[in-house]
Amino acid sequence: MCSRSPVGDAFCAGRKAAGRGGLIPGLMVGLLGVAGVLGVPAYAAAQTYFADNGYVEFVSRAPLLEFKGVSSTLTGFVDLEAGTVDFFIDLETLDTDNRRRDRDMRRNYLETARHPFAEFMGEIRSALDPTALDDTPVQVLGSFTMRGISRELEVTGSVTREGDGLRLRASWALELSDFNIDRPRVVFYELSDTQTINIDILLRPGSPPGSL
Repeated sequence: MCSRSPVGDAFCAGRKAAGRGGLIPGLMVGLLGVAGVLGVPAYAAAQTYFADNGYVEFVSRAPLLEFKGVSSTLTGFVDLEAGTVDFFIDLETLDTDNRRRDRDMRRNYLETARHPFAEFMGEIRSALDPTALDDTPVQVLGSFTMRGISRELEVTGSVTREGDGLRLRASWALELSDFNIDRPRVVFYELSDTQTINIDILLRPGSPPGSL
């Protein structure tokens, strides 16, 4: 099952060409996730920004175990003219640095064979000064979908102009129980219901391949 968005369509095409890889942690998240920017400097012509190599991590802090899962294949698309964002990750690419844990989380908890993606689609709600993009705060309100379940989510992040691109960083928390994930509680796999998600992605002018 692929995403319902142009970004997702492009990602699915790329995955078919390259093959799926990576390992999965217990959550998602992500996860995840997710924010955008409303304006760009007046001298910048680009209205759409895209990247498929963003960094995402989730951090699980349970009483007896703390670990994180990471991926460098976060895909994001920002349309400044429409004021919309679309960010998502193939959960198969998340890696907790433990193959057995990744395998069990993928099969038994995230069910990635049926629900491979976690995706956030939203609208930018904060007004930005297009001439002051140094660590400018942004707010995005949208819907986060995982395991076929969608929940409303508001994310606050920051955006900084880097050359002709926009670097976006954001951090938020989500509850696994909101997505009907029956988390493991044994010591080796113990997973907190509350997951902290962090993303860092440098978006370049352009659109997802094949979307034009």
